[in-house]
Amino acid sequence: MSPTVHAFDWPDRFVVGTLGEPGQRTFFLQVRTGPEILSVSLEKQQAAALADRIDEVLDTLMAEEGNPFSVPSGTPAELDDVDPLDEPVLDLFRAGTMSLGWDPATSQIVIEAFAIAEIALDDIVPEFDETIVEIELEPDEMLRVKIPVGSARAFAKRARDIVGAGRPVCSLCGEPMEDDHVCELPDGFQ
Repeated sequence: MSPTVHAFDWPDRFVVGTLGEPGQRTFFLQVRTGPEILSVSLEKQQAAALADRIDEVLDTLMAEEGNPFSVPSGTPAELDDVDPLDEPVLDLFRAGTMSLGWDPATSQIVIEAFAIAEIALDDIVPEFDETIVEIELEPDEMLRVKIPVGSARAFAKRARDIVGAGRPVCSLCGEPMEDDHVCELPDGFQ
């Protein structure tokens, strides 16, 4: 069965945002067109990777002779978005697999996020009472958003800013720093 596709072409707003305090934040992709608001939760690492990959694609397109798609080198000031997520933030699904593409017909970046399916193992094997695992099956829902190149630069900048606003990372062990942080270095390091 094909997934339900929530498609947004030229949305009014498409951002990464969070709810909660650093260390307890939930990350969301949020898209709005008119009064319709849709939010999908994702991992911090997914948001960071998506921002990096968008910039890589845009830099490649910008480097084409004559910059035929008018890709800006930075975020246009009028597209810089620092506002909080739109309310209400209702998590439609948790993003698993994500894809990034380019639509040359409309000169837009295409972002797709596919839902992670959760199943109760006791539906399959009764002795696993109430155990829930996340596995990727054929997703039943997906989000597809198409945005122009300037909006894509703004999206990537905001995503990097949001990811960077969390707890600092320890330069030795790579773990988030807490007030009671103690590094545990790998064997052989002192």
